Amino acid sequence: MKHPDRYVIGLTGGIACGKSLVLARLTELGAQTIDADQVVHRLQQPGEPVYQRIVAEFGPDVQTAPDGPLDRQKLAAIVFNDPAALRRLEVIVHPAVREAILAWLDALPVQAGETVRPAAVIDAIRLLEGGWQAICDAVWVVTCPEAQQIERLVTRRGMSEAEARHRIAAQPPQASRLPAADVVIDNSGAVEDVLAQVERAWEQALIALQR
Repeated sequence: MKHPDRYVIGLTGGIACGKSLVLARLTELGAQTIDADQVVHRLQQPGEPVYQRIVAEFGPDVQTAPDGPLDRQKLAAIVFNDPAALRRLEVIVHPAVREAILAWLDALPVQAGETVRPAAVIDAIRLLEGGWQAICDAVWVVTCPEAQQIERLVTRRGMSEAEARHRIAAQPPQASRLPAADVVIDNSGAVEDVLAQVERAWEQALIALQR
């Protein structure tokens, strides 16, 4: 069901395709935005129910210290090498993330006198797989060649090439997202070109909001 008070844009794309760049520009342009990865990080902090369930499921080895933050590298090494473990983690994390994002949407203020629904953007790698499309008025997909994904993961995140390829393979293929896309942002070129695409798509979204 579409949100009654918001024009919701679902932003998705593979790891290291450049969603963060697009999200940052949309924020600058006036959209209310939320990054599902940041929600996950918050929910995985010590003391949170999600944190406690992860430790109970995967053991104290995924903690940096007793009652300390999760060792995200150790947890990633477990789940990205074992599809069943990844599914167990998703069962813990995804419902809590969905609840938090829906609560965020509902809590966004509606200004008196507004004649159109303001735009809100949900950034999530598994936007389509998580069923978010049902509440989105539009889906934006960010793409780039796999070679660029690998290069960014190696140079910016310090992964080995093998680890980068493994992370990419653990996600749905980029091409699988394209049939659902209302907007495709090609992040294979210069930053200026990417931002220009975002700005053009945003202008079209504003036109849609006026209807």
